[in-house]
Amino acid sequence: MPIKIPADLPARADLEGENIFVMTEDRAVTQDIRPLEIVIVNLMPTKLATETQLLRLLGNSPLQVNITLLRTAEHVSKHTPQKHLERFYKTFAEIDNCSFDGMIITGAPVEHLPFESVDYWQELLTIMEYASRRVYSTLFLCWAAQAALYHFYELPKHVLPAKISGVFTHSVLCPECRLFRGFDDEFTAPHSRYTEIRAEDVRKSRGLRILAQSARAGLAVLESVDYNQIFMTGHLEYDRGTLDAEYRRDLEKGLNPSIPENYYPGGNPEAMPVMTWRAHAHLFFSNWLNYYVYQETPFDFTSQG
Repeated sequence: MPIKIPADLPARADLEGENIFVMTEDRAVTQDIRPLEIVIVNLMPTKLATETQLLRLLGNSPLQVNITLLRTAEHVSKHTPQKHLERFYKTFAEIDNCSFDGMIITGAPVEHLPFESVDYWQELLTIMEYASRRVYSTLFLCWAAQAALYHFYELPKHVLPAKISGVFTHSVLCPECRLFRGFDDEFTAPHSRYTEIRAEDVRKSRGLRILAQSARAGLAVLESVDYNQIFMTGHLEYDRGTLDAEYRRDLEKGLNPSIPENYYPGGNPEAMPVMTWRAHAHLFFSNWLNYYVYQETPFDFTSQG
């Protein structure tokens, strides 16, 4: 089944070119079913690329999904055309009376800042508190996972000696977890961050459990014991070339970045990266949609006022 998107969303052409089933709004109104309502809070500066990455994964399931794109009103985007934001995105004030089956909050390149110093921190707190009341399941990615763990569980983020960048092997610690149905014992996923959440801090909290981790990259996936919050510290949604783009961006900035680990064949940045995480990325998002959202959300949940 498809995801429902505006007919003129730029991601549509890319998704259809990859044989991802999408449905325009005009066609969707003829479907006599209850679609899932998912809101994506896109904090990434590369909003168009992030839209395509997440829609690709959400569209590869047997469920019909209505997507709402949300941006922060308090931050002026420097990398996304204002017309695109005005056409396709809503602000929190436009959706605060709605309920959603699921929410995804993306990462953001603000790890160097204390949480309270991020210019949209108060707005993000409002959104996260709203999600705890009006969203059935929330998936937090990378920096958003750290922000939510800090806000809800008082877990600190720790600065790493050097940026962790590359594709790393992770062990599934809870194979009985519905998120990992169909997974192998190990899976790979990209990471790109300067900070981390530590296992010893998580174990002090009674409201969380660790689901997957990497010997090199650390914690990868956690969930709340009530299953309503999922935290992923990496980037299963990344495309083949995302780490490459970030590496070359940092080179141009003179940051002298290390070559992403386990990414380029032979460690050669001129070689095409081998994508080893695509299948598990699709399975992870499909499992979240099915087992944490579709199978659990009451039928009339999104009609609640």
